[in-house]
Amino acid sequence: MSKPNVVIILTDDQGYGDLGCMGSNDLKTPNLDSLAENGIRFSSMYSASPVCSPSRAALLTGRYPGNAGVRAILAGHRKASGLTDEAPTLATALKREGYSTGICGKWHLGLKEECRPNANGFDEFSGFLAGCLDYYSHIFYYGMADGGSNPTHDLWENNDEVYANGEYLTERITRKSVEFINRHREEPFFLYVAYNAPHYPMHAPEKYLERFPDLPWDRKIMAAMISAVDDGVGEITDTLKKLGLFENTIIYFQSDNGPSRESRNWLDGTEDPYYGGTTGLFKGHKFSLFEGGIRIPAILAWGSKITPQTADEAHIATDIFPTILEACGGNAKDYEIDGMSLLPMITNNENCEHEYLFWEMEDQTAVRYGNYKLVINGRLTEDEGVTAPVWLSDLSKDPSEKINLANELPELCEKLTTAAKKWREGIENTWEEKFAKNYSLTL
Repeated sequence: MSKPNVVIILTDDQGYGDLGCMGSNDLKTPNLDSLAENGIRFSSMYSASPVCSPSRAALLTGRYPGNAGVRAILAGHRKASGLTDEAPTLATALKREGYSTGICGKWHLGLKEECRPNANGFDEFSGFLAGCLDYYSHIFYYGMADGGSNPTHDLWENNDEVYANGEYLTERITRKSVEFINRHREEPFFLYVAYNAPHYPMHAPEKYLERFPDLPWDRKIMAAMISAVDDGVGEITDTLKKLGLFENTIIYFQSDNGPSRESRNWLDGTEDPYYGGTTGLFKGHKFSLFEGGIRIPAILAWGSKITPQTADEAHIATDIFPTILEACGGNAKDYEIDGMSLLPMITNNENCEHEYLFWEMEDQTAVRYGNYKLVINGRLTEDEGVTAPVWLSDLSKDPSEKINLANELPELCEKLTTAAKKWREGIENTWEEKFAKNYSLTL
């Protein structure tokens, strides 16, 4: 059989509860729900970071963000080094296996030439480099109020700046994705579809807003933005089916991190938090290492090669690199990665679980061990203070992390605190040795 095609679809700041198949009863996501119904719905998939750039670096490299050279470690303006070929991407690995590779959408992994998509394994790039854009003018405004950059147009075809004023960005990403698939229908391809929705600014055409007449405004525009993405997923899967490629295409979907409560979601000048996105029953949001910041909606489909199922074991986005590479005939052992291949689980229902999963975000550190999760210096949002110096939860009984077991289970607390600090020390050493020199790159 020919090598499978690969399509990875990423959304931006979409909460765990913002998908029909994840329990939402007010959004409409029939195309993503269909993929989940006929594939694997992950109930305990984690992003490797609660913020954009590190999360994306981990997904693409199979490494924890710090081991890929991209960390969110500076409060305020948050600077990070960009992604370079020191940490090979899945695109690089699949090119070596004979794949054509492309990205449509948001990069957010560095501005310098050596950090851009075409320098990191992608043959084709259609999208933008910054963290967010106006959906119609494709201008980057973020940071102006804090003395940052002037408004900057940011839309590219490879290294050429292009202009498409007025084209809704979500629909453009879909259109460019469909065009890529059509161009490469006769060869194995890897397409990374990086939607920026539902990240602020909160923009959606009226035709999507009209689908949700009874929702309050903040929820309505969130629903509309996600509905536009779902339509795009439908166009992509329909294209694959029309070309006879769907059965032999691996489609993986996830959000990059939890939903935002940043006041900048709105343009009204208030400091009120935004309530459009939902984490379901989890506490914490974007920027937090509690579940709401890092547990994400995720789906994997592969035609009839997958028995429809719900995977309840804890997995992390670093697992996607080795899983897909091995499914495409490559050898994950050829790469320095932190992830684990889930292919035995996907094809043979074998158990695939890490003993430990780890996270860091500025002064926060977290570890999951079996059903237990420990968070050091945990915050609920970007701006709120530390909830407790150490917070230990049993997720099997308390998925909302409401009860702190740190004093009740002191030996386990000490064990996990030691493990988390040791892991973070290793991350920081790797960062200093390999990547700190690039720290001045502003994303």
